[in-house]
Amino acid sequence: MSVLVTGGAGYIGSHMVLALTDAGEDVVVLDNLSTGFAWAIAPGAKLVQGDIGDEELLAKIIAEHKVEAIVHFAGSIIVPESVADPLAYYNNNTVKSRALLAAAVKGGVKKFIFSSTAAVYGNPTTTPVFEDATPAPISPYGTSKLMTEYMLKDSQFAYDFNYVALRYFNVAGADPKGRTGQSTPRATHLIKVACETALGQRASMDVFGTDYPTPDGTCLRDYIHVSDLIAAHMQALKHLRAGGASGIFNCGYGKGYSVLEVIEAVGKANGKPVPHKLVPRRPGDPAGIVAGAQKVRDVLGWKPQYENLDFIVKTALDWEKHLARRNAK
Repeated sequence: MSVLVTGGAGYIGSHMVLALTDAGEDVVVLDNLSTGFAWAIAPGAKLVQGDIGDEELLAKIIAEHKVEAIVHFAGSIIVPESVADPLAYYNNNTVKSRALLAAAVKGGVKKFIFSSTAAVYGNPTTTPVFEDATPAPISPYGTSKLMTEYMLKDSQFAYDFNYVALRYFNVAGADPKGRTGQSTPRATHLIKVACETALGQRASMDVFGTDYPTPDGTCLRDYIHVSDLIAAHMQALKHLRAGGASGIFNCGYGKGYSVLEVIEAVGKANGKPVPHKLVPRRPGDPAGIVAGAQKVRDVLGWKPQYENLDFIVKTALDWEKHLARRNAK
């Protein structure tokens, strides 16, 4: 029996593959390598290069590798890009997820873990925001993920099938052992951009909007270390294997940091200020969003280990230095 990880060559997916292989699991990765890297996949995991929308390929993988569970990371994640090209996001994040779900049902896979997002909440009316809040996405990215959640919910009633959807807040940092990290060129994650700027790979960085209703006028986000996020996935897999019920869980720490606070933390870690410019808002960015994240602790037994912005920033900066050395070879 094996675990299929879609998007397992990407940032978060490669951390999941590491955790699974560290635990002695048999892992197969499906990735088209459009934003991921084969070298980021842990030794011992099997890579199949292909598309999650290819139901024939999916059926073959599920049968040949005796897939017991699917952890689905593959998808597009850039909010402004989704506003500019919504149909591409509905195709990649929704239509292709439907194909993956269909293959899972046909192949008898009964456990499914989905990489969802806090973007389903849009601009929440309360802080922190809990799982029972009414979804109100303000970007096609958030809507495309929410549509997959609806498909999962309907599928569990129609088929012999259970799922966990994890709504990520802002994922950052890198494997503390330095084995993988955020490696995608032109990635838009704030901490990655700040680290690249700190290391001189960018002349400066933009701060989008300074007139939000937050303490310093910049967007407020709940940053979660990628390894803690993956620990929640491992607990979700354990939960489903034990016969646990389907559910949706926020993944965050319940504390927000502003854009300017993050930039300051990166500057502190690097020993000098990070050059930045104040520019107008981007479309699709909520002012502030912080997780109400007690449910994941209570139901899945999740216990974060790296709940510290300085540590998150340090691992991200260390990875950027490693990546710079790797790319210089």
